[in-house]
Amino acid sequence: MIVDERISGYLKTLEPELPDYLEELEKSAIKEEVPIIRKESQALLRFLLRMRRPARILEVGTAVGFSCMYMAEYMPKDARIATIEKVPMRLAPAKQNLKNSPQAAQIALLIGEAEEVLAALEKGDAPDNVYFPAGEKSAWRKESFSKPYEFIFLDAAKGQYMYFLPHLLALLSSDGILVTDNVLQEGSITESKFTVVRRDRTIHKRMREYLYELTHQKGLNTVVLPVGDGMSVTTRL
Repeated sequence: MIVDERISGYLKTLEPELPDYLEELEKSAIKEEVPIIRKESQALLRFLLRMRRPARILEVGTAVGFSCMYMAEYMPKDARIATIEKVPMRLAPAKQNLKNSPQAAQIALLIGEAEEVLAALEKGDAPDNVYFPAGEKSAWRKESFSKPYEFIFLDAAKGQYMYFLPHLLALLSSDGILVTDNVLQEGSITESKFTVVRRDRTIHKRMREYLYELTHQKGLNTVVLPVGDGMSVTTRL
């Protein structure tokens, strides 16, 4: 916990209940130890989505589909959300969960290595492997995945964030919002790399570099928040 547990617990009591289908998926993911966005992170996403009302959303890191379905629940009714995943063991449950989403027609699952998919989108190329949960009824079928996105949510391999960033900024609309999850790494981001377990030092170093880039790159406006496991919110100046 990076926020006092009593405060975090109280804030959770203020949150509205999830729709039944999301609550069941959340319980299942927690039981199976699948990492999904925390309650506090859900609250921030919901607030930003309702404030910005994006027409196009891009997510990097689908896992079993919870965060994608959560965002779809709170995005405008005619919006679209594309989500990227590569891990085979996640793809089967993600496909089934997204297919059962009430917003399935607005969702597309782009399958492949995130950096490769993002690079292709940046160049204007169509993704090689796309799953449409609603099949022929998908609202995505006649729309380009390479057009700018008003809202991007990054929650994937933490050590790769720096490599994703140039592509994400290229795909972000001029008035868009980039939200990044897990940036404080249970608070260990504040520690010296020598106090971090050796196997985690590369991720620790790269996350620090990523946060420095977000907060110091000319033309970007970023706030880092102690929400969940740490979230950053970035816009253009």
